[in-house]
Amino acid sequence: MHIAIAGNIGSGKTTLTKMLAAHYGWIPKFESVDFNPYLADFYEDMERWSFNLQIYFLNKRFKDVVDISKTDDVVIQDRTIFEDAKIFAPNLHDMGLMSTRDFENYSDLFNLMMSLVGYPDLLIYLRSSIPNLISQIQKRGREYERSIRIDYLTGLNEKYEAWIKDYQGNMLVVDADNIKFGNKPEDFEKITDMIDAQLYGLFSHRKGANPNPHL
Repeated sequence: MHIAIAGNIGSGKTTLTKMLAAHYGWIPKFESVDFNPYLADFYEDMERWSFNLQIYFLNKRFKDVVDISKTDDVVIQDRTIFEDAKIFAPNLHDMGLMSTRDFENYSDLFNLMMSLVGYPDLLIYLRSSIPNLISQIQKRGREYERSIRIDYLTGLNEKYEAWIKDYQGNMLVVDADNIKFGNKPEDFEKITDMIDAQLYGLFSHRKGANPNPHL
């Protein structure tokens, strides 16, 4: 089974991935950040390194999806392959930080990959406002994130909302501004209750149950 956590930079994906992996005994797959050879350069010169960074992420994410498809374990993934192609690359292109030539090349490669993979069994989307994202980014104190532009985060948020609106898979939406799962056990329990309902049908007897519930 494939569970995935989606959300903007600083929304709490890695924290929730770790907590859910520990709670359920799932195998976590984390985003390549600390050992990413392009990330620091990208934040210093986004236009120069945007294509390199997105290809790196796409390659890593595709390998993860292939590995997940080959295992019988339950795997929880920190960020999905969809976010690279539907949110991050288009945002860079719209901001003039990735050329149309590079964007079209990247998109063709993504479309080829998507002919071989499907949706996760459950997507958990962490919805967050820009002020909350900035607060979280500042708290974790990564040096290379100090130069992140607010217009970059804003563009990502807009594309996340557009993507989620049309998402066709099984999904939970968590209000990360108000559901403080990282330091409130009762809030984390709200999330696990909703996951149990989605995966194991604890509340499936409820008439008219929403297939894409929100927290």
